[in-house]
Amino acid sequence: MAKKVVASLQRGVGKNFTKCIKMVKSPKTDSYIFDEQIVHNDHIKDFFAD
Repeated sequence: MAKKVVASLQRGVGKNFTKCIKMVKSPKTDSYIFDEQIVHNDHIKDFFAD
């Protein structure tokens, strides 16, 4: 699945977007989960600041 998303981002319009993945600790189980989102290049720092 990730390969499809990354491949589609590399074509024309997708040059302004990046797939970002961050590790977040779950409050319920105290285990780590991964938060994956397609983010516009202008908002990457905001995504990782949360």
